[in-house]
Amino acid sequence: MTRNIVLVHGGFVDGSGWQGVYNELTRDGFRVHVVQNPTLSLEGDAALTRRVLDGLDGPAVLVGHSYGGAVISEAGTHPSVTSLVYIAAFAPDEGESVSTLIAAPPPGAPTPPILPPREGFLFLDREKFAASFAADLPDQVAAFMADSQVPWSVGALGGAVTEPAWRHKPSWYLIATEDRMIPSSAQRMMAERAGAKAVEVIGSHAVHVSQPAAVADLIREAA
Repeated sequence: MTRNIVLVHGGFVDGSGWQGVYNELTRDGFRVHVVQNPTLSLEGDAALTRRVLDGLDGPAVLVGHSYGGAVISEAGTHPSVTSLVYIAAFAPDEGESVSTLIAAPPPGAPTPPILPPREGFLFLDREKFAASFAADLPDQVAAFMADSQVPWSVGALGGAVTEPAWRHKPSWYLIATEDRMIPSSAQRMMAERAGAKAVEVIGSHAVHVSQPAAVADLIREAA
């Protein structure tokens, strides 16, 4: 049993979205660490994640949501990482980035309401945030997330993974079937390619917020 769990958030949000998952896992005696990656560059976010891993007293399960999946794919080659868990996340292969993975969406897939970049940073359209990112959360929670968006750097989206950790470590993947940011068909493709043990949950892109128990169950299995 691996006792350390390291949680990595995605774009537009911060690590506070993991609170429900944190509560579930700490109740079971896991030591949970939340990486507050600034989402300025993939290289920088992976380096920050490795620093957190460096500070642990033993092995860890590395978990990523959304863009955090690219971060754990890059940082997960760290010797302390025993397994990887992708939560409605990108799992790029060598040379791929979030930008390349979203370049050709499946036919009929919903288009995330990403506004044109402002000084190199991206935001989601506030009015469309709830429907696209957080459709299964209470209106007030979704509105707060829309109004507290973290600017996501275009550079982070373009950061290419060098050596994907999923090629070397066992992986798990939670597919959110109602995701309107990363189509579930794309999630299934990435999970299958990574050889991940996949589970499907009826949930939005913010499934880690709306269904923390289901997310924690998969992390426990990986541990």
